[in-house]
Amino acid sequence: MPSADRRLQPRRKPRQVRAELTRERILAAAAHVFAEYGYAAGTTNRIAEHARVSIGSLYQYFPNKDALLAELMVRHIDRGTWTEADRLDLSPGSLEPLIRALVRDAIDHHRDDPQLLRIMIEETSFSQDLVDAIDRHGRSRVEQVRGLLARHPDVHVRDLGAAAELIVFTVEANTHKLMADPRTLPVETLENELVDMITRYLRGNAGGNDEGSGA
Repeated sequence: MPSADRRLQPRRKPRQVRAELTRERILAAAAHVFAEYGYAAGTTNRIAEHARVSIGSLYQYFPNKDALLAELMVRHIDRGTWTEADRLDLSPGSLEPLIRALVRDAIDHHRDDPQLLRIMIEETSFSQDLVDAIDRHGRSRVEQVRGLLARHPDVHVRDLGAAAELIVFTVEANTHKLMADPRTLPVETLENELVDMITRYLRGNAGGNDEGSGA
């Protein structure tokens, strides 16, 4: 995990509704400007103009455009909670639909704006808030997936913890890469190939080592 850059720490945490609305307007403007003009041309002056605030007001909340992009990435990560996981079928024969639900959730989370996603992946520097968000999301998703694998009768792997980490990394890394440039591979192909690959992996040691099938 990269170390946090102190220059990116937001300057002001809103305590009043009006200040929070201003901050939200600045972030919405930053997302629009980065997506429309790109990162290099997405200056703080242009963002302030789009948000209809003075440049001084923008700097009260964010010290630079790197801090704005880092905060957009934090929000992107925090929106990635897999809320349907607790309602999935874990009966025998349901492993493929379970993995498809996991992959589709990741894809759906990255559909909105490929241009902004590409900029966030390529240009974002690491604020402390972003480092914390990545760690928080990673631990939560791995534990969530591990819990599902532990309860599914069709899963046969040697190490549930390692399997969960590999699956989460594989899904998120490939989803980030291909959804940022969907022209490289059809989304349906991405989904189907990831589902097939992960499902075969989880079934691969069936009848061999039973250690992984427990909690």
